[in-house]
Amino acid sequence: MTSRSLALALTLVLGFQTPAHGQAAVRIAVLPLENGGSYGKDKEEFDGLRRGIAGLLGSTLTQGSVTVIPRERTQRLVDDQGTAVAERIDAQTATRIGKAVGARFVIVGTFIDLYGDFRLDARIVDTATGEILRVVKSDPRLSDRKQLFRIVQSVAQRIIEGLNAGTPAAGARDIATEAVIWYGKGLLYLDRGDKKRALDGFNEALKASPGFAEAVDGVKRAGPA
Repeated sequence: MTSRSLALALTLVLGFQTPAHGQAAVRIAVLPLENGGSYGKDKEEFDGLRRGIAGLLGSTLTQGSVTVIPRERTQRLVDDQGTAVAERIDAQTATRIGKAVGARFVIVGTFIDLYGDFRLDARIVDTATGEILRVVKSDPRLSDRKQLFRIVQSVAQRIIEGLNAGTPAAGARDIATEAVIWYGKGLLYLDRGDKKRALDGFNEALKASPGFAEAVDGVKRAGPA
């Protein structure tokens, strides 16, 4: 199928039109990413990135004409699947979780960090059919781990373009990779119920990138340790 035919098919099947004023936005769930076999950092850091990248994708996608299901809701359902399933989420599992939270589409993905050479792919799953409708890859010009936030932004941008759901402001902010890493660890600890370490993680993220909105929100959710 040609790119033009695929785009037409997606439009017909999904009705990818930017919602008019007063209409409900497309509901999307972003699930924790799969670590595709990364090397160079400890497992906890990569486990944090699974959540951190998903969180950043979700917050960036909300800049388009979509409604993103709160990460905490989908994470609880993912955790209920058991460790083996949670670490490698297939389209069938994504569809089941997406339907449970009322999402029209689910974003799943994979990242690979090979000693600083970073790649991020995402897949758009249609919960009505269980099919993977499109694979979105990060900008090939961005492959350095130091560019992590820009890599995530590039994937979010391409997802929104694929959904014809508006255009987020590209390059509107820049977050240090260290801040993204600490943000992911904060989410990891928060999901484990360790509010003290979660708060420490979010605060470290803010030290690396003051004003990091997602980390500020994490501090509020972690609350008093």
